[in-house]
Amino acid sequence: MATPLCPYFGKCGGCSAQHIEYSLQAENKKNTLAHALGGSFEPGSIQLFTGKEYFYRSRVDMAFHKGGLGFREKKRWNEIVDVEQCVIAEEAINVLIKEIREFFGGNYYFDRKRNTGTIKYAVIRCSSLSSAVSFVLNKTSPDLKEVIAKITSFAQGSSAENVLVTYSAPEMDESTSGDYFAVKGTDMLKEAFLGKTFLFNAQGFFQNNRILAEKMLEHVHGLLKKHDTNNAALLDLYGGVGTFGITNAELFRDVFIVESASQSIQAAEKNILENQIKNAKAFCLDANQIRRLGLTGITRPIFAVTDPPRSGMEMKAISALKELKPKVIVYISCNALQLKKDLKKFQNYAVKSAALLDFFPQTLHMESVVELERA
Repeated sequence: MATPLCPYFGKCGGCSAQHIEYSLQAENKKNTLAHALGGSFEPGSIQLFTGKEYFYRSRVDMAFHKGGLGFREKKRWNEIVDVEQCVIAEEAINVLIKEIREFFGGNYYFDRKRNTGTIKYAVIRCSSLSSAVSFVLNKTSPDLKEVIAKITSFAQGSSAENVLVTYSAPEMDESTSGDYFAVKGTDMLKEAFLGKTFLFNAQGFFQNNRILAEKMLEHVHGLLKKHDTNNAALLDLYGGVGTFGITNAELFRDVFIVESASQSIQAAEKNILENQIKNAKAFCLDANQIRRLGLTGITRPIFAVTDPPRSGMEMKAISALKELKPKVIVYISCNALQLKKDLKKFQNYAVKSAALLDFFPQTLHMESVVELERA
């Protein structure tokens, strides 16, 4: 047994494993991944990548409530646990938590039982190069003008480079939206990985543990570098802002970044230009639409990196990918149960290696990288 570092552990609905020694947490996750691989790999043969056990997370979505700022209570999602510091969040995040709590107190909070009030969430993000706070407001609140003026005043004295106002319908429990504007800075943050820089939208997806994100990019680069790829094409599916495609572009003749979120594709296009990548293109497509890329039937080798959401790859996307007969597929998963289901659909491919990347210590969540090679 370990002594939890967090005073809210057990009541807050976030962490669930602080009472378990970290070495055992990692071993449990390796066992989970080994089970997902169907016995083809023993836990001891799975490569393990770790980082900080605490103070690692670069994004938190915190709820405003009458007591200040906090997270949802365990098993009581309409109740909020007041939190002064989050021990799995980066130090820069905790600085911003303190700033917000001291400036706003318990004022302007949104009542989740009555769907009244104004401020629902503060989405706090940081990178090694920038930070942002997005205040999510009930768009029907009669106090919007007053609250926006208050947020503007907060932004002037805050250490956050970027401060946004986001609108949300009162009945919608969402912490991001396409309806927003910046009161300070812009809606973009910047991060650096493997000597490349990446812009990403404060409202969009980006990995929340930057130390492990860079280790994952380095690991995937090593997997692809083992092969003769000079005349090959790389297909980066669910490509987000282009991190995998861009960090591996030097290995390939062509790179195709495919992502369905328009915000992420816009960022990917900027990142291609920012990093002076000449052989990569970004496409706003669902993964099941990759036939539109015109790659079917090409004689050059194809390699693929696929990083789907927790729901995994749709069968149509798997079928479209298999038609291209990639020589190697690097499958990245944040859901071991779904990974197990999806791997069974890749007949004619053998698991060559597996790695566990512990993006989320003190929780049951994890990230895995599985290397598949065509038989």
